[in-house]
This record gives sequence, C-alpha cells and structure tokens, in this order.
Amino acid sequence: MAVKIYTTTACTECKKVKEFFNANKIEYIEINIENNQSAAKEMITKSGQLSVPVVDFNGNIIVGFNKNKLTEAFKHESL
Repeated sequence: MAVKIYTTTACTECKKVKEFFNANKIEYIEINIENNQSAAKEMITKSGQLSVPVVDFNGNIIVGFNKNKLTEAFKHESL
C-alpha cells in the first residue's frame, strides 16, 4: 500500500489526518511541501488544489481531513 500525505508544518488538518492514520495503524509517507517546490507541484497536479493536506492512496486523492472519506478509502486495510 502506498500512502502519501502532503503537509505543511502548521497545518491543523494535516495533524488530524496523521492522528487518524496512526490510530488505525496505517503506514504513510509524509511530504512537507513548505520548502519543496517539486513536491508542491506534484501535489497540485494530482489534486488540483493549493491547500493541504492532500492524501494520495494508490491514486485515490482526498483533500482535507474528511474522516468518512478516509475510512471508506481504507476500509479494506487495518480499519
């Protein structure tokens, strides 16, 4: 399973997504876009959004902290 989360340091919603992943034992790769222009461009290309968090789960893009969408996306994983 390849899960990426695009974040920034001060993002409250990003912290909520990471807490959700940790609580549900979902491994992820965090990509902080603050000082990484190529990662920021990658995130924008994938999501069409300028805001974080953006979760990329095998091409399934979820923008923001939406517990229902995250639960649905990961229902066949550790949840």
